[in-house]
Amino acid sequence: MKKLGFGLMRLPTLDKNDPSKVDLEQLKQMVDLFLEKGFTYFDTAWMYNAFASEGAAKAALVDRHPRESFTLATKLHAGFFNSLEDRDKIFNAQLEKTGAGYFDYYLLHGIEGNVYDKFEQFDCFNWLLEKKAQGLVKHAGFSYHDDPELLDKILTKHPEMEFVQLQINYLDWDSPWIHSKGVYEVARKHNVPIIVMEPVKGGTLAHVPESVEQLFREKEPNLSVASWAVRFAASLPGVMMVLSGMSDLQQMEDNLSYMEDFKPLTEEEQQLCFEAAKLINQQIAIPCTGCSYCTEGCPQHIAIPQYFSLYNEDMREVASKGWTVNFTNYSVLTKTFGAARDCIACGQCEDVCPQHLPIIEHLKKVSQRYDGG
Repeated sequence: MKKLGFGLMRLPTLDKNDPSKVDLEQLKQMVDLFLEKGFTYFDTAWMYNAFASEGAAKAALVDRHPRESFTLATKLHAGFFNSLEDRDKIFNAQLEKTGAGYFDYYLLHGIEGNVYDKFEQFDCFNWLLEKKAQGLVKHAGFSYHDDPELLDKILTKHPEMEFVQLQINYLDWDSPWIHSKGVYEVARKHNVPIIVMEPVKGGTLAHVPESVEQLFREKEPNLSVASWAVRFAASLPGVMMVLSGMSDLQQMEDNLSYMEDFKPLTEEEQQLCFEAAKLINQQIAIPCTGCSYCTEGCPQHIAIPQYFSLYNEDMREVASKGWTVNFTNYSVLTKTFGAARDCIACGQCEDVCPQHLPIIEHLKKVSQRYDGG
């Protein structure tokens, strides 16, 4: 199996303010090209693209291609069940939404401290094995957003898990919050195959400072900046798949161009990535990946990832500069969504953030810049 997976999380849309309005025609082109080039792995989840991703997978993939021509992964998130019966309701709804008949890979989604406790409380690891015994799941695993110690505990207690999905990229390799290197080493210790999520960190590593772009261009002028991030993850021993949340046909074509005949990074090229990380970390203000988990339950309907993106863009250039076009962009967004100043500090967003960001404090910075207070 080729190492690039299609993450159906940031799908092309017809309305940039409504992720549920998936551009199915463009998605069909992307799916067809992906399969044509010999790639087969698709990754979705219950709430991706405002709960539209699994249905889009049915329309663009399952209904149009032989079932044996692709592998499909989806997930059970702890935020959507509160009883033993709820687990089956969600799973059966996923089978119906995707029309897949079975799932090649099924994950307990986004495990961290309290989430892990809930999965244990509701016996989800054994429940997943039951689905496998019934032929409804081919491979059982989980995705993870916490420290190396908890991962070691889980893999020790649950050796039946066949793979683990981890956030790994060169920017987070030494991060004290994401622990990319640490969790990678734990998975390797347990000899568990690794699927990589966020290799480009939600697009952050595709839009790098000019100094970093120049660094990569001098080494490989014909390769995209994003390619370095994907190839970094794919080059690590033990990595079976690298997911990329491709949002348009152009991103798809770029990824396929260097992953169709993948060549691992040399040691020198890997060190170049670490050098790039140092340069980026000097300039990034808010390390948000744009996953949008924070927005689903926000009582004020604040467009948190979009605001952080605008803020990062401004801070990356000149932190002290005055008016930019992003003031207008921000104003336009506030006509549809709550403004940063509308935050009531309820903490819902911070509870679900996989990056463990102090979102409330960051929104205060955004508000200070764009709301003028």
